[in-house]
Amino acid sequence: MTRILLTLLLLLGPMDARARADELKVTTWNMEWLTTSAEDLPEGTHPKPPEGIAALRRYALLLDADVVAFEEVDGPAVAAQVFTPGRYQIFTTADHVTQRVGFAVRRGIAVHQNPDLSALDIYPQGRHPLRSGADITLDLPSGPLRLLAVHLKTGCHYDPLTSPRPACRTLREQVAPLQGWIAQRRAEGAPFIVLGDFNREMNGHDDLLAALNASAPLVRATEGQASPCWGGTSFIDHILAGGAARGWMEPGSLSVLVYRERDEASRTLLSDHCPVSVRFRLPGDAAIVRAQPTRETP
Repeated sequence: MTRILLTLLLLLGPMDARARADELKVTTWNMEWLTTSAEDLPEGTHPKPPEGIAALRRYALLLDADVVAFEEVDGPAVAAQVFTPGRYQIFTTADHVTQRVGFAVRRGIAVHQNPDLSALDIYPQGRHPLRSGADITLDLPSGPLRLLAVHLKTGCHYDPLTSPRPACRTLREQVAPLQGWIAQRRAEGAPFIVLGDFNREMNGHDDLLAALNASAPLVRATEGQASPCWGGTSFIDHILAGGAARGWMEPGSLSVLVYRERDEASRTLLSDHCPVSVRFRLPGDAAIVRAQPTRETP
């Protein structure tokens, strides 16, 4: 039975001292039009005001993740206003869109950026191009861990991929690049994580999830769960692990940081998505040496 996760509000400040050295906290967070520019925004959409960015920064400190895959962020400069440079390294795709995908990686974790998975933008010359995938490798003491952050086409949350609806046709075309990326990691024997806003519920016998599993066996952190974000909903933000990383995902570690604010105005100020996290226990005697930035007050 689907279970609503308990609200996670970490009110004790940054968790550096309490984090296990052999654990990696990985998060996906759609930040809903995180931009300070009014250019190229849809009607009814507005830039984030300073108080909205400040509130998101406070939640990022409370979240205290090691790796955050973020979506709908207008480049590294505005990302750094939420994920402060003393604490995080920022990586974004090279897309010329407002809703970019990227990563914030805790300082002290060795990381390098790989070429974007640009094939996910199946309309690069279109009026409304889509988002590439952000691809990084964490160079952990236990060995490399590959991560791909995605923000897939919206509008086909649960219909079959074979549906004639335009959004489903577009999502169907994004499957092959994802399958190819996953198949490459399987051929390399590499542990990997695919995470982000899939705009897909993936409940039951979902054909998108089945297509990805056909490229390599995957474990989904959100399996059998419902999100408590903004009063409760089905997950469309997911964290999938493949290769050896399937065995690293800690059972029962899925968590959602739910905003204390409940009113509609705050929802616009913050995001219509909540951060979704899971912990990975690294193999052997691997230990992450986390940088200790100047203490910041949430």
